[in-house]
Amino acid sequence: MEAPAAPHNPAESGSVRITVTSPEQMRELGRRLAKLLRAGDLVMLTGELGAGKTTLTRGLGEGLGVRGAVTSPTFVIARVHPSLGDGPPLVHVDAYRLSGGLEEMEDLDLDVSLPESVIVVEWGEGKVEELTEERLQVVIHRAVGDTTDEVRQVTLTGLGERWAGADLSVLSA
Repeated sequence: MEAPAAPHNPAESGSVRITVTSPEQMRELGRRLAKLLRAGDLVMLTGELGAGKTTLTRGLGEGLGVRGAVTSPTFVIARVHPSLGDGPPLVHVDAYRLSGGLEEMEDLDLDVSLPESVIVVEWGEGKVEELTEERLQVVIHRAVGDTTDEVRQVTLTGLGERWAGADLSVLSA
């Protein structure tokens, strides 16, 4: 993975942009990101269908050392993957089919799970921001249309005090 050619100082904006050229690189990004995560972290994933949100989450699961195959929870809405060690469990949510905001999400008890888990929400924009002001937003851009292009531009932005001192630039190494 390589950083974009344009100069970008993550310390100034709290974000980093990374170019990913294959699904394996997306998984590897997830594995590296897992090293920065801890219980209580909310990660919001945004991107077109097929952008790589679940692939990134699969890497997160591998990096966190959780039980079970990380697959898209589109039809079950949420899956909990307990830790195989002493790390936090991974709660993987797909909010694509949910039309409401946090009220509709309350049935999932994410607010209860958040303190002891890492929660990853696909399609969560406009739906879960009220859970916490401290979150990591991950936006994955890809070419749309009839293309086999595997290149993705991933922008990670840390919001809130939790992410103020985090060095996200280590992810582009």
